[in-house]
Amino acid sequence: MPTALWITGTSMCALRQEELPVGNNLVEVETLFSGISRGTESLVFQGAVPETEHERMRGPHQSGDFPHPVKYGYANVGRIASGPRRGEIAFCLFPHQDRFAVPDADLTTLPVDLPPARAVLAANMETALNIVWDARAAPGDRIAVIGAGVVGALCAWLCSRIPGTEVTLVDVNPARRVLAERLAIPFASHPPADCDVAIHASASDAGLQSAVDCAGSHARIVEASWYGDKPVALSLGGAFHAGRLQIISSQVGSIPAERAPRWDFRRRLAKALDLLASDDALDALISRTSPFATLDRDYAKILADPATLCHRISYAPTVEGP
Repeated sequence: MPTALWITGTSMCALRQEELPVGNNLVEVETLFSGISRGTESLVFQGAVPETEHERMRGPHQSGDFPHPVKYGYANVGRIASGPRRGEIAFCLFPHQDRFAVPDADLTTLPVDLPPARAVLAANMETALNIVWDARAAPGDRIAVIGAGVVGALCAWLCSRIPGTEVTLVDVNPARRVLAERLAIPFASHPPADCDVAIHASASDAGLQSAVDCAGSHARIVEASWYGDKPVALSLGGAFHAGRLQIISSQVGSIPAERAPRWDFRRRLAKALDLLASDDALDALISRTSPFATLDRDYAKILADPATLCHRISYAPTVEGP
């Protein structure tokens, strides 16, 4: 029988056996890797999803209901085990589970040049792509990305590939400089002044305030963090109104209105996978790899470790780093 990770209570989890659904339209998948999205999964693990967001926060293949018990996750890479695409490696927005069955349409085959072990970053790359669309970053812009977690680093990586941009990845943790260097992006502990675009992804009051403070006149500030049920303190005095600053929310659950006529979720995911295949340096966003067999014992420690970027779970009998 398949086995899955369930959040069974506040800061509690367990591996549970599952029934594999059957149906003519379902395709079986054997998981190779899944990825832990530390920010969102920490809020779920802590039972901090606001009641008003219980439905909007549901994952495509979530089981149970918030706050718990709930089976949650959205970065699964596996080998298709049945159907016409049998043997292909595909990405699915599915929780941490070793074998599952979904409609064929829910599976996106990986590009041939994308290593399956890196493809666990696909949902994060989708989020970053959506954020950069919301930011309307353009050639020549001075851009600060505040918060060098996975999503922030991917936003900076995308922005740095727009011709003529001056991108700075900002984090109060000096250890993140190594990540920025591996991605070939300038790093700083404080953002530069007079930015055209400021993207905030640190999930902290101080980080959001620094985004506001570094924005130049008529600049665009994109709030990419999600705080769950935590209130946020922000000073909007000083030059905020005189500078006519814009604060824009970004959320991966919807595509920006100006792109919606031509982009759907399937096209966006396919592009995210293509982008991941384009640069081996993106492997730097994988902090560590550990086995699925001990995930119930390891999960709390993984989420609590501030050094964690994307933690990869391997479903193979043996696991090799990083």
